[in-house]
Amino acid sequence: MDDLIYTFSAIRGIQAGREYYVVMCPFKLIPKIFLFNEEEISPELRAQRVINKARIPEIAQYIVSNPDEYCFSAITASVDGNVEFKPFSKDEIGRNVGRLSVEMSSTFIINDGQHRRAAIEDALKNNPALGVEKISVVLFIDKGLRRCQQMFADLNKHAIRPSRSLGVLFDHRDHLADLSRKVMSDVHVFKDMIELEKTSISNRSRKLFTLNCLYNANRSLLNKKKKINNISKSEEAICVEYWSHVSEHFSDWHDVKNRKLNPAELRRDYVHGHGVLLHALGVVGNTLLSSHQDNWKTKLKKLRKIDWSRKNGSLWEGRAMVGGRMNASQSNLILTSSIIKQKLNVGLTAEEKELEKSFRKK
Repeated sequence: MDDLIYTFSAIRGIQAGREYYVVMCPFKLIPKIFLFNEEEISPELRAQRVINKARIPEIAQYIVSNPDEYCFSAITASVDGNVEFKPFSKDEIGRNVGRLSVEMSSTFIINDGQHRRAAIEDALKNNPALGVEKISVVLFIDKGLRRCQQMFADLNKHAIRPSRSLGVLFDHRDHLADLSRKVMSDVHVFKDMIELEKTSISNRSRKLFTLNCLYNANRSLLNKKKKINNISKSEEAICVEYWSHVSEHFSDWHDVKNRKLNPAELRRDYVHGHGVLLHALGVVGNTLLSSHQDNWKTKLKKLRKIDWSRKNGSLWEGRAMVGGRMNASQSNLILTSSIIKQKLNVGLTAEEKELEKSFRKK
């Protein structure tokens, strides 16, 4: 081998009859040895997707902001070059633990983890002290590009992104996620009635809404559009109070909770059994709490007079529904919240007024 080599502590394994190695790589080496394929190379000649640069600052900030508890999964890469593995011993366990030497002239290509690699490089610019941190790298020996491309396809073919609801459930750094879990627990009608793992509810489910939907509704209720650094106890309390009072005017929600009504029937027949309505009520709540601080509870009583039936196409078609099907697009959300505001005699925002004007011209 050449004199110029990278040396790593490594564990050797066998997969599909081929040796591979798991090594610990310092952050400061990651940008040096793992180079991106040039973006101008055509896709059929590359071994990975073109990087989405918009994702990098957020991931980098995650590392910098959480130096004591950030967590990264392993990078998977291929190496084309001379590699030598020297085991620490010859016994059954020791023969697969040793030192891996790789010529510096070797070509390294990332199969999975290019955004982590770019974020590490970005984070090091902000905090060079992170250079001693290490990330595990799974290295496959690959003479040429063909297998590398197939590995990328195989690794991503079976990857499933966790549902947004599950992400909210498990995220303890997101203050809005914390708030949504508290609302779910403290508002009687929501307790045990929120779907925690999925972003949609099956007809067999006994749940009312998804946790992701409740999260979005709370974001609109508090008008939190950017990253949330803190949620005060007063904001937390008002959210619980608001949803508790809202639920008083939806007897169907309580009937579902008390098993007097099948939730699938509620969703089939009424718009208030769907997430877009919960989100719209969050939008309405923000206006009520900011502009009607003294009588918002009284305003909410008019919710009882609204016809929530999906058969009421004159009210909901083009708003919560499109072609008779529920629709949660941003424009439909705004049109849904604006009609509820009108029914409650609450003023509209400039954006809502403009969209209403366009809607009524159709």
